[in-house]
Amino acid sequence: MAFRKPGIYKTRDELRAMAAPGVLTARSLDAVAAALRPGITTGELDAIAERTIRDGGGVPNFMLVPGYRNTVCTSVNAEVVHGIPGNRALEPGDLVSVDSGAEVDGWNGDSARSFVLDDPSRPELVAERRLLSDVTEQALWHGIAALASARHLNEVGDAVEEYVESRGSFGIIEDYVGHGIGRSMHEDPPVFNYRVKGRGPAVKPGLVVAIEPMITLGGIDTVTEDDDWTVTTVDGSSAAHWEHSVAVHEGGIWVLTAHDGGAAQLAPLGVVPVPIA
Repeated sequence: MAFRKPGIYKTRDELRAMAAPGVLTARSLDAVAAALRPGITTGELDAIAERTIRDGGGVPNFMLVPGYRNTVCTSVNAEVVHGIPGNRALEPGDLVSVDSGAEVDGWNGDSARSFVLDDPSRPELVAERRLLSDVTEQALWHGIAALASARHLNEVGDAVEEYVESRGSFGIIEDYVGHGIGRSMHEDPPVFNYRVKGRGPAVKPGLVVAIEPMITLGGIDTVTEDDDWTVTTVDGSSAAHWEHSVAVHEGGIWVLTAHDGGAAQLAPLGVVPVPIA
């Protein structure tokens, strides 16, 4: 998915306009989470997300990407990102990452969550995959917390990698990164999930980015499947994906795709999100 290249800093009014698509994106993932169970198909989850977004007055923005016809991406087990929903029925123990986005009045939200279905017959597999999901989610929140005090954007990747390393041996996908978001779902600047040379753009009011670590239980090499969308780990190891859209404004930061702006998850990290005035 190519990046669009508008100016990367939004006005206060533009930041306010991004609140509605953020909340609607979160609602679509809430609806998916409530429906998850063994036997449900990824296509059924897609329909639930689409109905939630359209009933809320939005448009599924993934459908606006040339060549993509669904509301969400559903990536299961070794699939990292961009999995296409269809007839696949979820099974006990599956790890499924669901990426969703809504457009409202020309502005975009983008968020992803990973879920692990219970399987009493394979407790070790479930525990391993839930640990992976937890590490990925907490890496996301450490990246968001770093953004709150960062001078330059690449400090986010520093924080993500430092946290992942502190939790053990995991792979951080490097082929895919986060991005700016606004009038287009994918804009500059890129948001790395790992340490890179250079500082990146200045973190200042008006910056809105989608931070999205993708972490594996094994290696970081990936392959795109024959459908030209689904990205899978080469070694077959499980992958998790968590994402939030975050706005920087004069008062602080606000997680647009979290109902509380990220307050509950950021409090243990010493960060208090501030609503956009």
